[in-house]
Amino acid sequence: MKFISWNVNGLRACVGKGFLDFFKEADADIFCLQETKLQAGQIDLELPGYHQYWNYAEKKGYSGTAIFAKEEALKVTYGIGVEEHDHEGRVITLEYPDFYFVTVYTPNSQNELARLDYRMKWEDDFLAYLKKLEVSKPVIFCGDLNVAHKEIDLKNPKTNRKNAGFTDEERGKFTALVDAGFIDTFRYFYPDLEGVYSWWSYRFSARAKNAGWRIDYFLTSSSLEGRLQDAFIYNEVMGSDHCPVGLIIQ
Repeated sequence: MKFISWNVNGLRACVGKGFLDFFKEADADIFCLQETKLQAGQIDLELPGYHQYWNYAEKKGYSGTAIFAKEEALKVTYGIGVEEHDHEGRVITLEYPDFYFVTVYTPNSQNELARLDYRMKWEDDFLAYLKKLEVSKPVIFCGDLNVAHKEIDLKNPKTNRKNAGFTDEERGKFTALVDAGFIDTFRYFYPDLEGVYSWWSYRFSARAKNAGWRIDYFLTSSSLEGRLQDAFIYNEVMGSDHCPVGLIIQ
């Protein structure tokens, strides 16, 4: 099975930059989006052969997630069941016979770390949600986690130590995911591969210089380790300030 995740930074804009060409070419079993920046009814995507699941933020033009799946889910859940977190359209969970599939758009800690305290609460509650799912079956989750875990995961670690996405606090919460038994699938296959990123600032010609960050991930329960086949980052695909990332399992 092939899974893809992409922060499209506004789906309507991305559709104008070749989204559908990549979607068709990729032919994923499950294709996830973050930061759709849509309300219900603002786009009508013709995706023959796919079931569409959308979670919209209450605030217009902000956040939002979607999943397009070839196989209809047994059950769909929007949000994580925590009132303070479930107004921004950040999580969709699909239940299938042998796993849960979750896409997430993790809250950004923002300039001057204005939202870091909230982010820490989110991280704890999201991990608790994943572990609760895992009681009944393995979990695959993907999305923009808004953190570069280690120095290898961004071009300029030393100058970003206190910036959103690379603080000790955020990195520590990602370590907690790994310690809780979730596999960072890209690093599982490519533990030492440098210079491979999934997000680049629109400023300073960052993408042309490959001055990027790896902040988009696929993680799985450790019980799925034997089914992992490959993980990849489509860093040549344009259309957003992020590029798609993917996972193949048996």
